Amino acid sequence: MDQSLTIAEVAAETGLSAHALRYYEKAGLMRETPPRGGNGHRRYTERDLAWIRFLTRLRGTGMSIADVRRYAELVRAGESTTAERKQILLTHREEVAKRIAQLKDDLAAIDYKIDIYEKLEEKYQL
Repeated sequence: MDQSLTIAEVAAETGLSAHALRYYEKAGLMRETPPRGGNGHRRYTERDLAWIRFLTRLRGTGMSIADVRRYAELVRAGESTTAERKQILLTHREEVAKRIAQLKDDLAAIDYKIDIYEKLEEKYQL
């Protein structure tokens, strides 16, 4: 898609506020600075939108702003940084997998307690 998107359109597509999108740019999290239209407003490409969606996933899984910034810097630096980028993602993946395992354990504990209450309710309904 060659059509560019306004900041409002990107905000609607991603669920981020326009303020958050501006922050991502100022914080150095964007792959590249979105170009400006004739009116001076940011114009985002589909590539920008895909990048923002990926950033949102990284942040949503707990990656720090500093790590996202470093990852973005490496992307901007080019193909010679692929090994370091991969390592950042592998390290983050390990952290996410640990959190998922902990959440599964937590869920099992909650389910166990719910089961106890259901058995108590059955006992007292008779």
